[in-house]
Amino acid sequence: MVGSMASRHGTESSVASAFPDSSPSWYKGSVTTLAGEPVPASGPEAAMAAVAETFLAALAVQDFPRVASVFSDDVQLRALLPGGLHEAGGTAELERSFARWFGDTQAFEVLDTEVGVIGPRLFLRWRVRLQAERLGPGWWVVEQEAYGDLEDDRLSRLSLLCSGYLAEPADG
Repeated sequence: MVGSMASRHGTESSVASAFPDSSPSWYKGSVTTLAGEPVPASGPEAAMAAVAETFLAALAVQDFPRVASVFSDDVQLRALLPGGLHEAGGTAELERSFARWFGDTQAFEVLDTEVGVIGPRLFLRWRVRLQAERLGPGWWVVEQEAYGDLEDDRLSRLSLLCSGYLAEPADG
């Protein structure tokens, strides 16, 4: 399943073609059901796969308006962060949340992702590595996993769990 996404330049392209040299190593190119079967090419599970692929491709290039585009206007986010519960409503607030977590970086890369369908729910997991002055020197790794509900081919609710930013040990 390859979803459609808009690049920063506004052209439509697939997830794989968003990275002209080759598909990124974290992009597995498939979405599976709870039983480990590939998602069918049509129907609600295919819509979930397209949403997941658009979301992850947008996150990988820190395109937060595009991240927010996969959510319904009245989306509800409940995120369990190391500092406590974070709730947000609406795409503007959700976009600000993702920009606060993953924006304003000196370096950013997606290390790994996982996507699945569990009954009527979409499962997403992503691990990123970043450098940001606000976190201090060196590299930091953070992983989030989320479960979302789709309505009209957009996520209407997202429940998220975050590992927090974890410093990578210095080499040597």
